[in-house]
Amino acid sequence: MSVNMLVLNGSPRKKGNSATLAAALAGAAAAAGASVETLHLHGMDIRPCTACEGCKKGPCIIEDDMRGIYPRLAAADAIVLASPVYWFTYSAQLKGCVDRWYGFQATGWKELMGKRFGLVLAYGDTDLYTSGGVNAIHTVETMVRFLRGQLVGVVHGTLGDVGDAEQRPDLLKAAGELGRKLAGTGT
Repeated sequence: MSVNMLVLNGSPRKKGNSATLAAALAGAAAAAGASVETLHLHGMDIRPCTACEGCKKGPCIIEDDMRGIYPRLAAADAIVLASPVYWFTYSAQLKGCVDRWYGFQATGWKELMGKRFGLVLAYGDTDLYTSGGVNAIHTVETMVRFLRGQLVGVVHGTLGDVGDAEQRPDLLKAAGELGRKLAGTGT
């Protein structure tokens, strides 16, 4: 059975470093037999949660692009979050989308429970800690623990200028390996 994978690209750049790594991951996963869809979140109409608590009774009432993302999240066996690190965590584009996962509250988040996750991060600093990348990792680890899922892997690195990812075969290889693992064919 083919793994259904959803990649959420939180970069404002369609060809930025985190997007390049996410594409390497997606390509390797597809080559391994996974069905992969990548959504570029920047430019999508994803409004912030209004704390109306309507999702305690049913689906989120906000009429925006999340309406199309919710069924994709529910159908995915594996979810990849890809983002540059902006101000010590992942981007606002990704944060806004993930915050709206609260909309699955009425079902106790069953649509997300037990899934496999991957994380791809690019940062301009030279260190995982001083860049804030560690905060993004801890946030995702906590979320995955809450969802009783599995964080299959994290690919991260210093990639300050556009195009740096293409000069890092080690990170491209790691992204491909994570894609194969998420597809169920990697070690």
